Amino acid sequence: MGICFSIEDQNHLSISDSNAKPKPAVGHESGAPLASMNIKDLREGAGYSNVDIFTYEELRLATKHFRPDFILGEGGFGVVYKGVIDHSVRSGYKSTEVAIKELNREGFQGDREWLAEVNYLGQFSHPNLVKLIGYCCEDDHRLLVYEYMASGSLEKHLFRRVGSTLTWSKRMKIALHAARGLAFLHGAERPIIYRDFKTSNILLDADFNAKLSDFGLAKDGPMGDQTHVSTRVMGTYGYAAPEYVMTGHLTARSDVYGFGVVLLEMLIGRRALDKSRPSREHNLVEWARPLLNHNKKLLKILDPKLEGQYSSKTALKVAHLAYQCLSQNPKGRPLMSQVVEILENFQSKGENEEDQMLQTGDTSITLYEVPKGSNGTPT
Repeated sequence: MGICFSIEDQNHLSISDSNAKPKPAVGHESGAPLASMNIKDLREGAGYSNVDIFTYEELRLATKHFRPDFILGEGGFGVVYKGVIDHSVRSGYKSTEVAIKELNREGFQGDREWLAEVNYLGQFSHPNLVKLIGYCCEDDHRLLVYEYMASGSLEKHLFRRVGSTLTWSKRMKIALHAARGLAFLHGAERPIIYRDFKTSNILLDADFNAKLSDFGLAKDGPMGDQTHVSTRVMGTYGYAAPEYVMTGHLTARSDVYGFGVVLLEMLIGRRALDKSRPSREHNLVEWARPLLNHNKKLLKILDPKLEGQYSSKTALKVAHLAYQCLSQNPKGRPLMSQVVEILENFQSKGENEEDQMLQTGDTSITLYEVPKGSNGTPT
């Protein structure tokens, strides 16, 4: 599941379970968007027009009194239950399968992260963002009601030890959908930085369409002349961009790095961090990134479960995209809108057209060039 962390300053690091996210500091660090509702607003019903407000009793009925066998998952935030909201829960309500997340009142994830989810998903709608159907903010109860994603998380499918594996085509479809979700957030009027992009936060519906979930750590991005926002470092080990971990400076390119890590996990079939491997292979990026531009070495480390499902040329191009997303220099990473374009080209172009993207006389592949004037210093 990965390990979530919070860095109070450069010399102090506190670590917690992968889903047990620490509370952000007070003030705008909450990550909630500027035009946001507070607990009082939501409790008084001044919510968002496209989001339903449920009573605690209604959600208790929807989950058959929070039956243990309805549990889909749990972590530091609390427990997620499968439920059904229909006419027996609320008169006239069309029967809808849902996932209901109940905040653990003794857990790490406090009102601020719960509010961030309501505010972001209440304001935005996109095919590749999980839909927030409603919430409950009654007394000290905090629950979120999402659309039900029948196939669960990318993490569950990518790293399962038995059963059917994700095919190459499904992995590329999921990568494209997730990229579209991030590109949408980055392209908002005030850019939104997702800040916790990882396989467990990418959910899949019955047709393996991918959607981003869990907006508890999302944060408004820089505006105007700002090059970054300064923030306490929060996220998941193995996925967080190096310049963000070092400085607390957050930009949309921080998300691009996280996308590169997930793309690498899909290519190699290994977790971002895996201490069961030999010591030099514990950190996937440190071990694999140097090999991504060496064709023969790369083909040897690709997920063996994918053998025979892809052309070498396509695999090399996807690997090079991951390589660029994982650049130590944030300016060397593509924008998510460019990543979307590249992934769409992979899916729509034939081999002859793909050949034109290969540089002649070199083993590298040019998909995205660092803008002129980039000096290698993080922004």
